[in-house]
Amino acid sequence: MSKLTFSRKTLMRSLGNCSMAVAMAAMCASPVLAQGANGQLNIPENPVMFGKNDPNVRRATAIINGEIVTGTDVEQRLALIVSANSGKIDDEEKERLRMQVLRNLIDETLQIQEAKASDVPASDEQVEATYERVATQNFGQSPEALEKYLDRIGSSAASLKRQIRGELAWQNLLRRNVQPFVNVSESEVQEVMQRLQASKGTEEYRIGEIFLSATDINKPQVYANAQKIVEQLQEGGSFVAYARQYSEASTAAVGGDLGWIRLGQLPPELAATAGTMGPGQLAGPIEIRGGFSIIYLIDKRQVLTADPRDAMLSLKQISIEFAKGTTPAQATAKAAEFASTVKAIKGCGDADAQAAKIGATVVANDQIRARDLPGALQEVLLALPVGQTTPPFGSIEEGVRVLMLCGRDDPQVASGPSFDEMMAQIEDDRVNKRAQTYLRDLRRDAVIEYN
Repeated sequence: MSKLTFSRKTLMRSLGNCSMAVAMAAMCASPVLAQGANGQLNIPENPVMFGKNDPNVRRATAIINGEIVTGTDVEQRLALIVSANSGKIDDEEKERLRMQVLRNLIDETLQIQEAKASDVPASDEQVEATYERVATQNFGQSPEALEKYLDRIGSSAASLKRQIRGELAWQNLLRRNVQPFVNVSESEVQEVMQRLQASKGTEEYRIGEIFLSATDINKPQVYANAQKIVEQLQEGGSFVAYARQYSEASTAAVGGDLGWIRLGQLPPELAATAGTMGPGQLAGPIEIRGGFSIIYLIDKRQVLTADPRDAMLSLKQISIEFAKGTTPAQATAKAAEFASTVKAIKGCGDADAQAAKIGATVVANDQIRARDLPGALQEVLLALPVGQTTPPFGSIEEGVRVLMLCGRDDPQVASGPSFDEMMAQIEDDRVNKRAQTYLRDLRRDAVIEYN
């Protein structure tokens, strides 16, 4: 299932807050943080708990500044996450997600309330227009079909629309109360662009991150939670979905995507690991200052250098399917015949006629970027001359196919971002940081009751 996606500029939202209030006694050994004028906490090294305060046994109903978030709200939002992960979430993981969803709904409620108080709420027209766009662009369905689908998985159109309302309200609020006060000078932009030109040819990395904050007290528990997230991701869980629900970084709202960065911009611990990774690889949990990070290398490239993987390819896919009940021996024999036939095809102009002789199907696509293909196919296709095919690939269930290269348009040398694009990027980063502080203030001042 597709997830809600909005541009980085419109989604500057810090989701998640792993710390819950815990009653402690300050009657033990020397404190690790002394109370002072700067407001530091007075926390002993070995706190003794008076009674049991387990947030996981609470019912998931909360009243935020007088507005109720019900258990149904939580379950319907949770259903979206479970569906995005193809249902591959065990009961223990669901319980952790349920608590995270509740925290996200609390943040969402605070943002909607603040936007309303500032006279910049998301209008019903905005919400409906965005819902229709999400239905068609993200789900490939009509709004009516999407509503039926959401009902079928245990969610609802109302739940998705509330999430949209929260994100639009936050966008409106930041546009009014934050963005006008963020200034970027021309000299700053010029300096960044000069540094970019100086780094031409060095590698850039596009990285996704899930950050979980930790203290000396809860570090083992947070590390264990991070390991379980990694296990879920390795089993096919959606990195974007987990980042949106778990990450405490400001990039949570965009699925943890840090954008294109150089290793020097990362903490040393993350840079050392990322430098050894290939696109599509996952690593973590990695301990850094303040907590743990899980990173996913989305892609990498060289700064201001043409990347062969940006070449636009014209391809023909030639494929055959196996009848139900085909044995491995029969499939092998048919695949060998198929491979022999396609090897003899004389270029793309001969493909359709030769494919018809063996009952193969031909599908053409003239606009495929090499980097959008699986890594193994990228390497093979970029090394092929026009008119040649890849080795056959597939399975008994999916059939066997080859890709024939019909044409290739190599990329031009990258010129890098324009002055205006660079200014917008710097501005977005600063708005992101102020948005995180804004949300922290809203949480701090909120009156929240749990039932």
